[in-house]
Amino acid sequence: MRRRKVIISCAITGSVHTPSMSGYLAANPEQIAQQAIEAARAGAAILHLHARNSADGSPTPDPAVFEQFVPKIAAQTDAIINITTGGSSRMTLDDRLAYPLVAKPELCSLNMGSMNFAFHKAGSGIADWKHPWEQGHIKGSENVIFRNTFADIRDIIARLGEAYGTRFEFECYDVGHICNLAYFVNEGLLKPPLFLQCCLGIMGGLNTDPENLFLMRSTADRLLGRDNYEFSVLGAGRHQMSLVTMGAIMGGHVRVGLEDSLYLGRGQLAPSCAAQVLKIRRILEELSLEIATPSEAREILETKGADKVGFRG
Repeated sequence: MRRRKVIISCAITGSVHTPSMSGYLAANPEQIAQQAIEAARAGAAILHLHARNSADGSPTPDPAVFEQFVPKIAAQTDAIINITTGGSSRMTLDDRLAYPLVAKPELCSLNMGSMNFAFHKAGSGIADWKHPWEQGHIKGSENVIFRNTFADIRDIIARLGEAYGTRFEFECYDVGHICNLAYFVNEGLLKPPLFLQCCLGIMGGLNTDPENLFLMRSTADRLLGRDNYEFSVLGAGRHQMSLVTMGAIMGGHVRVGLEDSLYLGRGQLAPSCAAQVLKIRRILEELSLEIATPSEAREILETKGADKVGFRG
């Protein structure tokens, strides 16, 4: 695979972290819009978006909430807007698809397998929770399975990819998820270029050992063909910067953002998603790696273009 410019994705808020963990976490539509716009200006070519309720910062799949910030982001940036289809492990598939089917975006995330998705240890040390929902959300994750069956994946591919030309960020938390991706390619339901996101550090998937990134890459080369996919890396928690830097050196793209880690450095909360984007951009440029613009990212991933989506800025 020839060297390309590095695409920086920024995952703004996700559905795992809660307002009690960091006062900097985007916890309402206004904050999500502001942080996304700042991240794009800092150099993020892709903005990965979840929604949060204004009242208490809880995750929501409500299209009306998404509409409070997605058009605003589209109006003020030219970044590729990537809408989650993962939503939260507690949402139904219909919940998770509610806004993507309205938005018809250029890019959506697509989780490539069911798994234990535990983050109960993230609440350690928090004595005072800001909102009633938070503690149960965090501690209860130990007993939750994140459902992404073959039928679910096929449904998402058909309803978004085939119907609207949406491309996917294939989120793979384990080697078996790459095998699942290869299955859908072999069935003729997916065509390159594939955008593979190696998600390391979630309890229930592969941890952040560097050897696991090598394993994911070699498995993808073997099953997908090196010229058929672009790979990106996210590292959950404190391993974020080191792991994504390693991925970029290996020829991949990177993902940062407060969805994946609340920190900028050891013991230092990140004041914004843009701060993380600026840090990884500086690291990559120091390594003589060039950063992709949104238009270059569209060319690399062959997305349909911002003029063919269901929302307008």
